[in-house]
Amino acid sequence: MQSLSPSTLLVLVPLLPLVGAILTLLLGRLLGSRAHLPAIVGIAAAAGAALTLLVSTAGLVGSPHGGHAEPVRPVEMISTLWQWATVADAYTPAAGSPAAIPGTVIGGPTAGGTEARAFSIPVTLRLDPLTATMLTIITFVGLLVAIYSVGYMHDDPGYPRFFALVSMFVFSMALLVAASNFLIVYVFWEAVGACSYLLIGFWFRKPEAARAAKKAFLVNRIGDFGLAIATFLLWMTYGTLDFHDTLSADGTILPGILGQTRLADAAGIVGGTVGTAICLLLLLAACGKSAQLPLHVWLPDAMEGPTPASALIHAATMVTAGIYLIARSAPLFVACPEALTAVSIVGATTALVAALIATVQNDLKRVLAYSTISQLGYMFASLGTGTMLGFTAAIFHLVTHAFFKALLFLGAGSVMHSMGGVIDMRRFGGLRRIMPITAATFLVGSLALAGVAPFAGFFSKDEILATLHSKGWPSAHAEHHDAAPAAAGHASLEGHGQTVASLASSMAANSQTGRPTARPAALQSAGVTADGGGTLDRPGTWQILFWMALVTAGLTAFYTFRAVFMTFTGPTRVPDEAGHHAHESPPMMTLPLVILAVPSALIGWWLFSTNWLAHFLSATPSFTAPSVAKTAVPHVFHMDLAIQGSLAAAIGIVIAAIGHLGRRSDAPQMERFLGPLQTIFANKFYFDQIYAALVVRPLEALAMLAALIDRYLIDGTVNLVARIPVFFGGWARQLQSGLLQRYALAGVLGTLLIVLALASRLR
Repeated sequence: MQSLSPSTLLVLVPLLPLVGAILTLLLGRLLGSRAHLPAIVGIAAAAGAALTLLVSTAGLVGSPHGGHAEPVRPVEMISTLWQWATVADAYTPAAGSPAAIPGTVIGGPTAGGTEARAFSIPVTLRLDPLTATMLTIITFVGLLVAIYSVGYMHDDPGYPRFFALVSMFVFSMALLVAASNFLIVYVFWEAVGACSYLLIGFWFRKPEAARAAKKAFLVNRIGDFGLAIATFLLWMTYGTLDFHDTLSADGTILPGILGQTRLADAAGIVGGTVGTAICLLLLLAACGKSAQLPLHVWLPDAMEGPTPASALIHAATMVTAGIYLIARSAPLFVACPEALTAVSIVGATTALVAALIATVQNDLKRVLAYSTISQLGYMFASLGTGTMLGFTAAIFHLVTHAFFKALLFLGAGSVMHSMGGVIDMRRFGGLRRIMPITAATFLVGSLALAGVAPFAGFFSKDEILATLHSKGWPSAHAEHHDAAPAAAGHASLEGHGQTVASLASSMAANSQTGRPTARPAALQSAGVTADGGGTLDRPGTWQILFWMALVTAGLTAFYTFRAVFMTFTGPTRVPDEAGHHAHESPPMMTLPLVILAVPSALIGWWLFSTNWLAHFLSATPSFTAPSVAKTAVPHVFHMDLAIQGSLAAAIGIVIAAIGHLGRRSDAPQMERFLGPLQTIFANKFYFDQIYAALVVRPLEALAMLAALIDRYLIDGTVNLVARIPVFFGGWARQLQSGLLQRYALAGVLGTLLIVLALASRLR
């Protein structure tokens, strides 16, 4: 693949899984037990193309040196495949509007320096560090899940259909993160939702699976509505939906929403009421896809689908879409500090609530489901800080989480496969003797999830705690104020299609170079002032969020090792459903576990010690915006925060060991000490009941009322009108009996009536 251009590889990453899905649907029945081959080959080739793109993009970014990175230039490649839609003269930006960047002529000289702009929707792909990272994670984890599924789904009658859906899922997610237009993002945002609906409800004859699929679909419609309205507002505000800058026919620059021309100008991004509304709508969309409060209720029920589908949804695809959307839109959020703070508040609250619920769950997959919700909350909390460290730490945790959460879900599937479909942890135990490979790899994933050094989650969790701490106690980080140089210039990947290389010289003139301001000024630019001004964005708020995140770290370690101890320690106990054949899963299932265990153990240490990922991501155009780049700080290890996080994890593990290590009975263990809280946690803070009372039942009552009105008022009126001619027709039909005697009698009677009428007139 080295001989292929980056633009060709960028097209191949989503195209190959799509081809695999189509071939699986067409040839699946003929291939029989080998129906997985087209999907696996397509995803494997896409993973190779994505890795090649990652390497080539990393070569342009360069390597970090010591604590300070070398000056980072924005790196992107834009490749337009075709023009989907064009509506001429659809928008005329007013002089001084966000669509008319000061000093930039849009389309040609007219009154105010602007002229009518077309509504143009090109199918355009972009390659930058954020895209390359996401594509690599999506395809690599998707490949391992597909390989694992060969063993897990081998006896399922829907075998070809499952692999076609997995391949379509990878295709949709790849295009979502590679699109360079908000409308195209919306299209594949919906495509990912459709694929998740089909995978969650894969066993559609199972009522629980069908209900879970409908629940996921309906809850996500709320978030999707937010993205639709946000897209409309973005068009009305900026006059374009493109992320990137483009060239008009006469060679002038048409600024994109996240293009270098707009980002280089402090006035280019809209704040205030309109900007905050756009950001909050994007947050609503992200809450739907990434299962954050209050739209988190669909994700635990999604466990009714096949376990490989759960791993795919939870690890690297659908639930990370919200993280990606906010990270990609970073400059929009930084311009609206209150919206940024709302992101962190939602994230930290979700992380804590989901962790509390997970502490009393007995379904192993549901423990991991609530863990996913909680860890995504961590990422949201980090994104909401609005700093370079916050954005890169969130993606860092996304990367590590993709590996260890996929490992844990596939490990849970291995347990379920061996236990005859049973996943209730109270019904089995001591499985380390029966399933040593599953037990060992599950332990590695658990150590990473709990944030135990030196496993992957420890380093990414430390980064998130550090970014929250820096916002809550800015003075404590004063010694680290020497920031890395900000963005300068623009690098372009060579390839076919439209590239931004021709815009480089124009954009370079607008780029701001030099060293950024010190940390306090950077915080003030994000809305934190020395006196704690602002409604939400003040140090006191961030201090609360930090402590919430630290408590969540302890709870994470507790519920994770509670699951480990209940499942793999104590006397060997096997449910009746497993029969006498409980054994380790086949190599096709254990091999992906072993492969995933390696990055779960090592990738966090490598990425943190080299600072490679943070430096690489800092070249993403959205992160080179001056408002973000000036918040950059040197790469350091926060020993005090690492100790606090490790202490919280250690306390959680010790408490889990006291209550559950070597468990010998099904009786409640630690739960009995929670009292009434246990009921609250077990009922998931009554979110489902609240929604049922406030939304579902009122809508059901409204639907019943509408049905009664439709049946008796509307249909009754229509039916009454229809009965009138029937009545008169029936009456007239009685006169047409066919009996000649009646006709003669009627003739005589008619004649008499005529005679009587004439006689009455003669009088």
